[in-house]
Amino acid sequence: MKRILSLFTVLALLLTACEGPMGPPGFDGLDGLDGEIIASSAFEIEIDFNDTNNFEYIEAYGFEVLPTDVTLVYILWDTDNGQDIWRLMPQTVYFDDGSNLVYNFDFTQDDVRFFLDGTSDFTSLDDVWTLDQVFRVVVVPADNIDGIDVTDINAVLSSSNIQSLDFR
Repeated sequence: MKRILSLFTVLALLLTACEGPMGPPGFDGLDGLDGEIIASSAFEIEIDFNDTNNFEYIEAYGFEVLPTDVTLVYILWDTDNGQDIWRLMPQTVYFDDGSNLVYNFDFTQDDVRFFLDGTSDFTSLDDVWTLDQVFRVVVVPADNIDGIDVTDINAVLSSSNIQSLDFR
């Protein structure tokens, strides 16, 4: 009986000390990005739209933008009790004469273009619609945009870990 108990003890020790084959190597860092942090960049810009600039303005990012990144642009629409109200572009204004004005944008990997569109005669618009227009540009990695309400600038900024904006 002692021999059987000794044999079981030796077998148990052998089995617990054995190692199986190595598994496949895992990722270093965050999801295979070797510790690279996925971060968003943003800046704020004030633009005057006029006949001289053909009612458009092109701004280079000033930081690296990847081909998969998404650019979102918000316009400062109003201020209520000192609180800024931002709207995701494009935004359309309808006038009593039936014409409209559209604040719009497009982007590339190198820059973002702000422009006026619509049926209004831009040269006859009141300055309130064309001068001192403030925009926030937020470049978000495509991986970070899924499931975010992009119409809410605060949701985008907080989900993308944007701590501060570059004011130009």
